[in-house]
Amino acid sequence: MIRDNLKYVQEQIKIHGAVANRAISDIKLIAVSKTKPLAMLQEAYDAGCRDFGENKVQELVDKMEQMPGDIRWHMIGHLQRNKVKYIVGKVFMIHSVDSLRLAEEINKESAKRECISNILVEINVAGEESKFGTSDLNENLNLLKNIAKLSNINICGLMTIAPFTENAESNRIYFKKLHDFAYNEAAAYLPNEPVLSMGMTGDYGVAIEEGATYIRVGTGIFGEREYTI
Repeated sequence: MIRDNLKYVQEQIKIHGAVANRAISDIKLIAVSKTKPLAMLQEAYDAGCRDFGENKVQELVDKMEQMPGDIRWHMIGHLQRNKVKYIVGKVFMIHSVDSLRLAEEINKESAKRECISNILVEINVAGEESKFGTSDLNENLNLLKNIAKLSNINICGLMTIAPFTENAESNRIYFKKLHDFAYNEAAAYLPNEPVLSMGMTGDYGVAIEEGATYIRVGTGIFGEREYTI
């Protein structure tokens, strides 16, 4: 099942990438493996997945210790400052940096470990109260400006979680806003081709068409989520 699901997602990446005249190599798939057992992760790994995303620190660390060492782990869930020390120097990227205090904690732990942490700044483009980050342009620019001063952090780009919807097209506006913000107002604080982590199972096709470089797909690969962990 997982191999077939991955094949389908990869075909969709090609289709939507072609719509936007984008190189497929510029679009990376993160298999969101939260709550999934190791056997399912191994199946995805055997089918070619090397980027996995987790929401909870303890689950990420436990899986990391038991899975192959060439996996690139992504922390995509909300990160508490007191949990930073468990993942700095271990994960490939932290997608959910939503405050200066969190960034400063990541910077402090990174300095202790003599490493540079790759991060994305989380932008609440849709302004949903249930999501972290803010939609305020000036606040986001100020956050980026201050994080950019931290010596042990590498701002790779931006992340957003669009509203849950049955109609993927309704989220196009949010993906476009993140892309435009990255390449215009925020450009001074980001790489020339910033990472844009946006789009999940229900809307990744639209996200790709609007410039996503990382898409985060869980249900589309592993099936419906289980909450037993």
